[in-house]
Amino acid sequence: MANITASVYTSHVPAIGAALDLKKDHEPYWQPLFKGYEKSKEWMKANKPDVIFLVYNDHATAFSLEMIPTFAIGTAAFYNVADEGFGPRPVPPVVGHPELASHIAQSVIQQDFDLTIVNKMDVDHGLTVPLNLMCGKQDPETGAWPCPVIPFAVNVVQYPVPSGQRCLNLGKAIRRAIESYEDASGKELNVQIWGTGGMSHQLQGPRAGLINLDWDKAFIERMVKDPEGLAKVPHIDYIREAGSEGIELVMWLIARGAMSDLRDSAQGEAAAGGAPCEMHRFHHVPASNTSVGHLILENS
Repeated sequence: MANITASVYTSHVPAIGAALDLKKDHEPYWQPLFKGYEKSKEWMKANKPDVIFLVYNDHATAFSLEMIPTFAIGTAAFYNVADEGFGPRPVPPVVGHPELASHIAQSVIQQDFDLTIVNKMDVDHGLTVPLNLMCGKQDPETGAWPCPVIPFAVNVVQYPVPSGQRCLNLGKAIRRAIESYEDASGKELNVQIWGTGGMSHQLQGPRAGLINLDWDKAFIERMVKDPEGLAKVPHIDYIREAGSEGIELVMWLIARGAMSDLRDSAQGEAAAGGAPCEMHRFHHVPASNTSVGHLILENS
C-alpha cells in the first residue's frame, strides 16, 4: 500500500535559505546554484509524492548537547519552523504524516533499530532548505509545501555518530517498513526518501573552508554504482577528505539503502531489482563555504 518511487540527495546549506529569504537568488553569485535545481523542480512537479521521508540533521534547535538521539523520527501532525537566531524562516510550517511515521517507527524498532519517537519539535534549515530547492518557496495555490513530510533526524554533530553501514542498513529497514504499510483509505502511497547534508565542508579550525571536489564527485558516483562499498568507508576518511562537517554525507546512505536494488536476502526478501535510474546530477562550488551536491534516483 506504499512504495518508495525515488530518492533525492542534496546539500542543505543555510546560506541557500538566506539567499532565498533575502531575494538574492537572482544575483550573479547565486544564479548558477539555483539554475542547477531548475530541472529538479520540473521533475518534482511531474513526480509529486504523497509523502516525503526526509533525512536531515538538527543544528541544535530541536536537540541540544544535553540530549542527542542517534536516530529520531517525527510522528507529529505538524512542525513549526525553528528560530535559528534570526527568527523563523518565512516558509510554510511542515505538515506531517503521523500514521505512516508511527508505522515506520513500529516496524523499524521491531527490526532492532533504536529510534527516538518525537511528537513535538521545530524543524530547521536542514529540512526546509531541501524543500525550497526541490519545490520552490511554496505552492502558489495553497501557500503550503506540496505534500506531508516525515522528519528523520540523524546525529552527525556529536560523536559517536552512526557508521555508513548502519545508515545503509537502516535505509533497507525503512523501505521494508514503508512497503508493509496499509493506508486506512486503501490508497497506494507514493513515497520519496531524501538524504540531505554535505558535501565537503569544514566550519572551524585550521582547515576551515575546506572543499574537496574530487572526493565529492567520486562520492556521488559511488552513491549510484557502489553504495555497498561506500557504506564501508570509515569516519576518519570522511573527516580527512571532506572536512569535519563532511560526515553529514552518511545520511545520504539512508536514502540510498531504501532503494529497491538493495534488497536483503538475509531478511528473506525477493531478489533485488535493477539499478536505479539516474534522473539528474548536479554539483556546484561554492555556496558560502560549502560544496553543494545533488542527485535524483528513480527505482527502475
